[in-house]
Amino acid sequence: VQLVASGGGLVQPGGSLRLSCAASGFTFSRYDMSWYRQAPGKERELVASINSSGTIRSYADSMKGRFTISRDNAKNTVSLQMNSLKPEDTAMYYCNARSSWYDYWGQGTQVTVSS
Repeated sequence: VQLVASGGGLVQPGGSLRLSCAASGFTFSRYDMSWYRQAPGKERELVASINSSGTIRSYADSMKGRFTISRDNAKNTVSLQMNSLKPEDTAMYYCNARSSWYDYWGQGTQVTVSS
């Protein structure tokens, strides 16, 4: 099983980034997918989730209206479009795959929002 996150980097406040997570080794279309983040000295927090079919999305309150999660079950990918980024969005971002029985994590991609 692999979840490979990419797309992180350094961006100025107000800028945008698009994170992607490529999945392999499991039946992607049967898993709910989420993005989490963890800033230094803080607990990991849920950013956004999307159900297995892509019909239901949910977001943490501080991300609503700025972030959009999407998935492509044909390509086994999940993405997170992040707009209007703020310094407090700086964190390591992780993708997560979850079913009733299994819970998989990727290695993370760093997002730094700074001028």
